[in-house]
Amino acid sequence: MPVVTINDVPYTVPSGTRLGTLLAREEKLGMPCGGQGRCGKCKVTARGALNPLTEREKRYLSRNETAQGIRLACMTVIEGDCGVCITGEKEAQIRIRGDMPQVRLQPAFTAYGCAVDIGTTTLAACLYDRKGNLLAQASSRNPQAGWGADVISRMDAALRGAGRELAAAVCKAVDELLLQLSETAGIHSREIDGLVITGNTVMLHLLTETSTEPLSHAPFAVQRRFGETMEAGALRFTAVAPGTGVYLPPCISAFVGADLVTALLASGIYDGSGIQMLTDIGTNGEMALLQNGRLYVCSAAAGPAFEGAGISQGMQGKNGAIDQVFLQGNELGIHVIGEGAAEGICGSGIVDALACLLESGQIDETGYMEEESISIAPSVAVTQKDVRMVQLAKSAIHAGIRTLLHMADIDCGEVSNLLIAGGFGSYLNVKNAGRIGLIPAGLVPRVRVIGNAALSGAAMLLLNQEYRAACKKYADDAKEIQLSVNPFFSEEYMAQMMFYTSDRQDLQ
Repeated sequence: MPVVTINDVPYTVPSGTRLGTLLAREEKLGMPCGGQGRCGKCKVTARGALNPLTEREKRYLSRNETAQGIRLACMTVIEGDCGVCITGEKEAQIRIRGDMPQVRLQPAFTAYGCAVDIGTTTLAACLYDRKGNLLAQASSRNPQAGWGADVISRMDAALRGAGRELAAAVCKAVDELLLQLSETAGIHSREIDGLVITGNTVMLHLLTETSTEPLSHAPFAVQRRFGETMEAGALRFTAVAPGTGVYLPPCISAFVGADLVTALLASGIYDGSGIQMLTDIGTNGEMALLQNGRLYVCSAAAGPAFEGAGISQGMQGKNGAIDQVFLQGNELGIHVIGEGAAEGICGSGIVDALACLLESGQIDETGYMEEESISIAPSVAVTQKDVRMVQLAKSAIHAGIRTLLHMADIDCGEVSNLLIAGGFGSYLNVKNAGRIGLIPAGLVPRVRVIGNAALSGAAMLLLNQEYRAACKKYADDAKEIQLSVNPFFSEEYMAQMMFYTSDRQDLQ
C-alpha cells in the first residue's frame, strides 16, 4: 500500500484513497463543502504518485499554484507514495464562555465536572470543581468539518455510511479537550466524573450514532429528543472512566436543539420582564421569543457564510483574518486578528465590509456592484458572489426574527431585549448588522450580546441538577414555527434580500 507523508509524518493507506478523505480522517484539514470540490479551500502542496490535475481544480488554482504543486485535497487521488505539506493552519479565536447567573450548587458530579458545547464549527469546554470554581477552559475546531461545513453535508455523509467515523472524530476531539483541561488544572482526567454535553439536534445525533435519516426529509420528525444520561463508555470516550455519567440536554425539534435550550437557561429571559427574544446566529440560526410565559421558537438555515465558509476568501476568526472593517473618510480601514498581514476575512469582518460598501455606495440596495470584486486589503477582496451569499444568509435570519414577531402579533418596538448568543455574535458589530439587515434595525438598540450561552447553560446543568426540570419544561412547552411551510416567512425571506429594509430609518 502507498505511504503518504503528511508534514513529515508517514501514513499507510490503500491505493485509490482520496487525499481529502485521509486528511479529514486524521483531522489535518477541514473541507467546508464536504469534499465536493465547490469551495476551493482545501489547498495543499502535494507531490508524488497522484491522479492528474482535474478540470474542477483548474477553476480554483492559478498557473503559479499548480506549478508549485498545489492541489485541492478533495479532488486528489492517491495512486502511490506521495508527500503532502499543509501550512497556515491556525487556531480560531473562539468565545468559550458566555454570561451566566449565580448558581446554587447541587453538582452532577463528585470530584470534577466538565461542560461541553459541540457546535457545528467549534467545540468549547469548561472544567469545574465541587465548589463551582472554574478550573480551566479550552476549545478546538469540530473535526467533522472534514465532511462539510454544515449539518446537511454531515447528515448526508452519515447516511452514506460515515456515521461511525463522524462520531469517532468528535469523540476523539472531546477526549483531547478533557485531557487538555485536566493538564491545565493539574488533575488526572479520570477524576472527571460528570459531564454535560450540549449541541444542536444533529450534533447530538451524530455524537450518539443515532440515525439522522428522520431529520433529512419532511416532516423532519425527531425520534430521539435526548434529555437523558448515557455512560461515557457507550459514547466511546476514553479520557474519563467508562461509567462516567454524560447528560445530554433535551432538544425541541429537528433543527431547534439542546444548544438553544441551554442558552435559554443561561440567558435568564424567564426572569426578565416584557417581551424577550434570543437568537444564536450561525450556520443554523436558532431563535426564540418569550411573551407572557409563551415560548415561540424557530430555526433558519443561514448556511456557513457567517462562519467564513462559502465566502471566496472567508476563514474562521483566527490570526490573519480581517475581523473589523471601517470607513476612514473615503477609504476602508481594517483590523486583522493577530495584527499581521490579512489572509482572509471572517464573519464579523464580512458584515462590516458590506455595511461600509453600502455606506460608500459601492454596493446598491439590491447587492449589485459594478466591479466583479472590491479590494478590502492588498490581498483580500469581496466578490459579487460573496455579497449574494451574505444576502441569502442575512435574509434567513432577519425573516426568521420577523416571523416570530408576526406569530406573536407584535412589532420591534414592543420587544424589551434581543439577546444574541454564540461565537459569531460575540464579535459582531451590532450597528453594522442592522445596517445590512441581518437583524431588524428597530431591534438594534435593544440588543445585548451574551456570548456562548449554550455552554454557560450546560455548566449550570452540571453545577445544579435541578435545572434539568426547567430545561425539560422549555423543550416541552415551546411552540415551534415551521419556517419551511410558513407563507409569511417565504415573503419576508424574499423581501429581506434587499439591503435597505422598511425600517432603515431606525438606523439614522
